[in-house]
Amino acid sequence: MSSTDARAKGGGAVVVILGALTALGPLSNDTYLPGLPDLTHDLHASASAGQLSLTACLLGLGLGQLFAGPISDAAGRRKPLLWGLAVYTVAALLCAVAPNIWLLVALRAIQGLGGAVGIVIAAAVVRDRHEGAAAARYFALLMLITGIAPVLAPVAGGQILRFTSWHGIFTLLGILGALMLAVVAVGLPETHPVARRRTGGLRATGPVFRRLLSDRVFVGYNLACGLAFAAMFAYIAGSPFVLQDIHGMSPQGFSAVFAVNAGGLVVAAQVCGRIVHRTGPRVLLATGLTGSCVGGLGLLVTVLAGGGLVPLLIALFVVVSSVGLVMPTATALALQEHGDSAGSAAALLGLSQHIIGAAVVPLVGLAGEGTAVPMGIVIAVLGSGALLCFAALTRGGGAAAPADASGTDSRAEQAAHA
Repeated sequence: MSSTDARAKGGGAVVVILGALTALGPLSNDTYLPGLPDLTHDLHASASAGQLSLTACLLGLGLGQLFAGPISDAAGRRKPLLWGLAVYTVAALLCAVAPNIWLLVALRAIQGLGGAVGIVIAAAVVRDRHEGAAAARYFALLMLITGIAPVLAPVAGGQILRFTSWHGIFTLLGILGALMLAVVAVGLPETHPVARRRTGGLRATGPVFRRLLSDRVFVGYNLACGLAFAAMFAYIAGSPFVLQDIHGMSPQGFSAVFAVNAGGLVVAAQVCGRIVHRTGPRVLLATGLTGSCVGGLGLLVTVLAGGGLVPLLIALFVVVSSVGLVMPTATALALQEHGDSAGSAAALLGLSQHIIGAAVVPLVGLAGEGTAVPMGIVIAVLGSGALLCFAALTRGGGAAAPADASGTDSRAEQAAHA
């Protein structure tokens, strides 16, 4: 059997592994959401203190990528990934027995740091193996898993609470981490050979980040991706209040809307994966960013004019679904020219998404209860800003022409099998 055939045979398993790694973030935050009120009560904490456990994990997921990416460029992908999953597993299990809210918040930050390793290395592994349209197809496959995770996680958490408490949810997250550790140890080979690794360890991180941030095209794709992704964060933060409190939607109705929007994201990502080899990723990225901008502006006009629920839902669907086109293509294009530092580049992409998202979430509720205008303004500004960054900064960056049928360049082929 040829090396290409061998890789193709195991490609499905690798997709599942990488998809599960990138899903650790939403699973870590969304699964225990139904148990958050009980958690704060049991630990004698305020609601705001309980919310800090979400913020801590989100910051850990973002900042952890700054370290995990460069380390994986220097030491390979497998060892940092195994250590990260071990840290995630131990932290999750300790969260289950945390005696007070402040220790829980600290452990959640550590859990986020461990989960960040999986997110950034999953993206780097894709770039090790593929580039251009082939990479965009692969990222679209990963979004099939990561797009479903935020929908299923709260539902699963609610069902788990029928049989156990929030302690049990964190225990199950720890078991999931241990399972992922075992699966990665057995099923994910090293994709970054010694010949292509960067020397100098973390000491070389500064120059690498400076080089990436001085690359106008990379910064353009990074900001476009981060701003569009943050628009979805604003939707997640604001839509429960807007749809249920302002428009009187039931929790079940809101869950249905959430599921439909997530389904639109997944479908868009899969369409992207099927046609990107014909159009090239840049065309689809422009389409997705235009959708994000138009949907955001439509949302703002709707809330300012009091347009009612139906146009509001349509605008939100467009905003969320557009992310299914933006994420795979922007990630592939941003990593296109940075194969030797794919871990560091993926780290900056992940940092932008999580930090911008964390920054805009409080803005959605600035005006207090009774109005959807702040959410409309935030999403419209983010969508318009994403399109503007793409148009202004990525000109001359190349269209990343469609790849051949194999979807892998010779350098990546050699690296994957070195």
